[in-house]
Amino acid sequence: MKRPNQIDGSKGFTLVELLVVIAIVGILVAIAFPALSSAMTSGRAAASMSNLRQLAAANLSYASDHEGYYCPAAQDATYSYLWCGARTTGSTYDPTKGYLSPYLGADGKVKECPLFANIVTVNSFDACTGGYGYNEMYIGGIAANPDPYKPANVANVPRPGQTIMFTTTAFSVSAGLQEYPFCEPYQWPDPSWGSVMPSVHFRDHGRALVAWCDGHVSAELPDKVGDDYAVNKSPLGSIGWFGPTTNNGYWNPAYTGN
Repeated sequence: MKRPNQIDGSKGFTLVELLVVIAIVGILVAIAFPALSSAMTSGRAAASMSNLRQLAAANLSYASDHEGYYCPAAQDATYSYLWCGARTTGSTYDPTKGYLSPYLGADGKVKECPLFANIVTVNSFDACTGGYGYNEMYIGGIAANPDPYKPANVANVPRPGQTIMFTTTAFSVSAGLQEYPFCEPYQWPDPSWGSVMPSVHFRDHGRALVAWCDGHVSAELPDKVGDDYAVNKSPLGSIGWFGPTTNNGYWNPAYTGN
C-alpha cells in the first residue's frame, strides 16, 4: 500500500538536465533569430516598395490633373513648399501640405519608409519626407524647363521605364542619418557646375528601392558609395548612386545609353 506522499518512482529534472534544455533552446533561438530578422526586413522592404508605387501613381495622377506636368519638387529658392510638405514656422514642415499631399490619403503614411523609421537618427528640416526622395533635377524641376522650379511634362519623358521618379534617400551627418527630400544623381545637369552629393540610400540588404516614371518599382545595387559621398555603416546602409554617370544616366530622360 502506497503512502499518501509517496511518488511512483518519478522525479523532476536534475540541474544538469535543465541546463542542457536551456542551452538547446538558446541555440535554436540563435539559429532562428537571423532568419526572423531577415524575414521582417523583407516584409518592410515589400511595404516600402508598395509605398513607392503609390507615390509614383500619385504623381501620375497629379500630372493628369495639371496638363501633363509632374508635381514640382519645390516652389522656389526658399524651399518653403515641397513635393512632400510645406514650411510652417522656422525649419518645421507640415507633411500634410505638400504638392502631392492631396493624392496620398488623409494620413500621408505612404511617405514613411518602414525600413527607415528605425535607423534615422537626426531630425532635420526635411522631416516631412519620411525617407523617400524625388528626382528634382529632371522631373521635379531644375533641368526640366528653363524655369528651374517648373517640373517636366509627361510627354517629354520618352523612356519612362528607364527614368527615375523616386528612390529611398538619406543624408549622412556626424550623428548618423537624416531625411532628404531629393534623390541626387552624379553631377549637375551642366557638368561645368561640378559634382553633387548623391543621396540614394541602399537600405534594403544593400539595395536602393526605386520608383520609375512608368510606375514600376525595382531594387538596385549601388555603382558607387563611400566616404567621398556619404556613409557606409552597417546597419545604417550606404549612400551613393547607381547606374551610368554619363549625362546623369537614369535620372535624365534624355539619356540614351544602355
